[in-house]
Amino acid sequence: MSKGLPKRSENYSEWYNELVKKADLAENSAVRGCMIIKPYGYSIWEKMQRALDDMFKETGHSNAYFPLFIPKSFLSKEASHVEGFAKECAVITHYRLKNDPNGGGVIVDPEAKLEEELIVRPTSETVIWSTYKNWIQSYRDLPLLINQWANVVRWEMRTRIFLRTSEFLWQEGHTAHSSRKEAEEETAQMLDVYATFAEEWMAVPVIKGKKTANERFAGAEETLCIEAMMQDGKALQAGTSHFLGQNFAKAFDVKFQDKSGSLEYVWGTSWGVSTRLMGALVMAHSDDLGLVLPPKLAPIQVVIVPIFKGDEQLDQISEKINPILKELRSKGVSVKFDKDDQSRPGWKFAEYELKGVPLRVAIGMRDLESNTVEVARRDTLTKEVVSIEGISDYLVDMLDKIQANIYKKAFDFRASNTYEVNSWEEFCVKIEEGGFLLAHWDGTSETEDKIKDETKATIRCLPFDVADEPGVCVYTGKPSERRVIFARAY
Repeated sequence: MSKGLPKRSENYSEWYNELVKKADLAENSAVRGCMIIKPYGYSIWEKMQRALDDMFKETGHSNAYFPLFIPKSFLSKEASHVEGFAKECAVITHYRLKNDPNGGGVIVDPEAKLEEELIVRPTSETVIWSTYKNWIQSYRDLPLLINQWANVVRWEMRTRIFLRTSEFLWQEGHTAHSSRKEAEEETAQMLDVYATFAEEWMAVPVIKGKKTANERFAGAEETLCIEAMMQDGKALQAGTSHFLGQNFAKAFDVKFQDKSGSLEYVWGTSWGVSTRLMGALVMAHSDDLGLVLPPKLAPIQVVIVPIFKGDEQLDQISEKINPILKELRSKGVSVKFDKDDQSRPGWKFAEYELKGVPLRVAIGMRDLESNTVEVARRDTLTKEVVSIEGISDYLVDMLDKIQANIYKKAFDFRASNTYEVNSWEEFCVKIEEGGFLLAHWDGTSETEDKIKDETKATIRCLPFDVADEPGVCVYTGKPSERRVIFARAY
């Protein structure tokens, strides 16, 4: 199954594109720039959704749904917001089609022009804040903690499955608060939720930090982010949380009566992650044989492959395996017993390697006689002969070890590809090699733009875990208060 998969070291981009397709995660659709997420890929997204949704609800949030279409006038109300998204918007101008009287098929009915054009949502701040005006009157209505699972459209010229498509799936949280402090705390809390999910579920180590003004979300006062390193040394923004201040409340006149009876504008946040996380999962862990999936997100955590000839041998193996299947499922393990007799065991082994199944168990008649099975780990490609007695507990424990090992491998890779640089010459050499560069920056947008133009590197964040350390800007030599993280990014 992995035959024909390019090597990461030779063409990382082609390796990624081919792996996504060969592992049955997704494929390009008939609509340019859009993707079809196939059942195996969608089952991973479902696990992501389930875990994140539980975390959102644990922090007091509720799900709702808002319209796909946004009146064009809504986007005009917050100036920086419309400026940030104007070039990516898909616009609906008519509401009806008709048959071409000249026999040219279906055409737009020129009589069906909308009085006001509608925007297919690129993000939902405007339509949600127009709704919040009706929902919020008093401090008793706050905080309002809402999340939406939805699809959005941001018109893209250059697309790549999961990483950048014209339509993608995501969640977007939108909250309203009675004080600046509470909204800022919410912004930080949700960033922590994303970081916990990335590290504990995806096994992807992330750096938490703050975006520069250049990289800030359009309409926000502050944007916090988590940044991950892929195996080619590039950065991927894995999640963002935005402190909106009172910008959208003022744009849509959303006020509340405080305890003293005064009218005040509410304070807002928004935050989101998308199917881009699927791309991160592939690029952070997988190898030249296929996917390497952390057990917590693997659709199949354990596959058991019987090696048999004829129904009689299969029946004997099944009799031994069925109680194990029941026990594993009772422990919450997703397990598959592949009894298909149309494919040879070797083909199956390669297929499950390609699809990133964390543990593969093989059992034949000799194993049955010796009361053992062969267990193969996907993360290390090692095999071990194990007694059938107590095998369920062994496999559960091994899944935990694989989860931890995949995280450690990614963490060590990031650590070995993160560098402190102190001169422009060193910066230019290291950025070509890939990785995260900790370098001083003079704090100006002008310098940030020049570095991006000359090297294609952007400031990924001002990391929270790097202490202030006065120095001089790596580009201008001007005073700098702290180091920031530069990298080339997806």
